[in-house]
Amino acid sequence: MPVPVLPSEKKRQFQSNLARMSSDEGEKTSSPRSPAAPPLDDDDLLSEILLRLPPQPSSLPRASAVAKRWRSLTSDPRFCSRFRSHHRRNPPLLGCFVKFFDDIYFNYTLDAPNRVPRGRFSVPIHAGESFRPLGCRHGLVLILSSGNQLLVWDPITGDQHRLDIPPVFDTENRWISAAVLRPAGDIQHFQVVLVGHSDMHHQKAVASVYSSETGVWGNLITVQLPPDDPRVIQYKPAVMVGDSLYWLITGDIFRILEFDLGRRSLSLMPIPGEEIHWWEGVGDISVVLLEDGGLGFLILSKFSAQLWKRKINCDGVTLWLVEKTIALDRLLSNSEWATPRPFILGFAENNNVLLFRTAAGVFTVQLESFQFKKVFDYNNWHGFYPFEVVYTAGI
Repeated sequence: MPVPVLPSEKKRQFQSNLARMSSDEGEKTSSPRSPAAPPLDDDDLLSEILLRLPPQPSSLPRASAVAKRWRSLTSDPRFCSRFRSHHRRNPPLLGCFVKFFDDIYFNYTLDAPNRVPRGRFSVPIHAGESFRPLGCRHGLVLILSSGNQLLVWDPITGDQHRLDIPPVFDTENRWISAAVLRPAGDIQHFQVVLVGHSDMHHQKAVASVYSSETGVWGNLITVQLPPDDPRVIQYKPAVMVGDSLYWLITGDIFRILEFDLGRRSLSLMPIPGEEIHWWEGVGDISVVLLEDGGLGFLILSKFSAQLWKRKINCDGVTLWLVEKTIALDRLLSNSEWATPRPFILGFAENNNVLLFRTAAGVFTVQLESFQFKKVFDYNNWHGFYPFEVVYTAGI
């Protein structure tokens, strides 16, 4: 039979156990632990939070208005560089560079407060200078200017680089085109891929790559052309899909010219569907990027758009399969489509957005969500070059 414990003995046992626990805890912890700093008081953690703000022009200016410390972080050149690099693959479509006769200027597509003023980016072309825009990519604009030169221009920083076209390229009598890009993970250097003809290689397309890191043009790369001697379409900039650049070319019929950046190779491929002749309209077709990152091709037939997907069979032969058909007239009202047919003006790679011209103006359509937006009222410009970049206004 257990011996009952008296209340006074229970009290002494409790005090003895408490003293023992305090002694043990004192041995484990020699000094009291300092309280953790609140997350927003830690500069490193705050930088990581700010880094993940949406890449819209108003994001960092709004954050910088919260406190002096926040402004100090967001205005740090190292942070701004990290912010641009972090959002390199998903920059917003700020607007388009628009060519109208002998003039070229920027026009915005974003709504306030992210709208960039029309006069913010002044194109460095001298009065009377002949030029032809070749496209925009990774925040850079590429222009073919007089004197057999290529102008690589960064509208954000104002940096300009003028490159002499290698003399092996025939710029007087034959077609020429080019595309600019930044190597993966690099926001300092750039490359230019130049394609065209050469007097040294008849009936062949030739290409060469310029690297700003080395300051020289690479070896000449060639591919045999078919007898109808196709040429690159001037107002259709190259589209980048994966590690390749694609140009639409036409002789008697349309084809696609591919430059593989990894393999440093040129090749030709047919477009999908039936043969489309040059007189049937370049505004009806476009190389596009598919949702899964693959190569796609869009064909317009009045108000119906057919989206094709490229497949490579076991023998390495290109096959085209219909991915989907889009009834464009069901997405907008009849008044907005009051024109014989829409016309493809350009393609924004990072946002997967097509620009269409209609009688009511210029619209964008996002190829995954099919969301339409009217961006311009006027529709008689000669060339549209979508400009996608992370721009931190006012920082």
